[in-house]
Amino acid sequence: MSRNRARLIGAGLVSLAMLFTVATIVLAATRPGPSTSIQIVIHYSHFDPSTVLVRVGVPVTFTIRNDDPIDHEWIVGDAAVQQKHRVGTEVVHDTLPTEQMIPAGETRVTTITFAQAGTLQYICHLPGHEAYGMAGLVTIR
Repeated sequence: MSRNRARLIGAGLVSLAMLFTVATIVLAATRPGPSTSIQIVIHYSHFDPSTVLVRVGVPVTFTIRNDDPIDHEWIVGDAAVQQKHRVGTEVVHDTLPTEQMIPAGETRVTTITFAQAGTLQYICHLPGHEAYGMAGLVTIR
């Protein structure tokens, strides 16, 4: 192979590599990020899905739809938060994004940004609901 031909091939490969790098950067800038919305449906006093996976530091919008003919709540937190609500006297929850009341047949939307990795529960603490199995897990990675 002649030196000129080898140089042309080498220059072509460098140009191709540069073009690939630019294309990768452009595609990465226009590609949407991971899903940031999760729908949870309440039916027969159960959450569906009962486990969700979210990313640390990424705002996640939860749409919680209550298909039951009775009211429910959705409380997200660690063991201390859940224990507080098991024995608490709060009747209404709508001041915190992690504490939502969902009346029968209605939908609530809330956005939460989880600051650290771990696992939290979401539970309905209305009388008998947790014992019936109305609980789920949020895994934050």
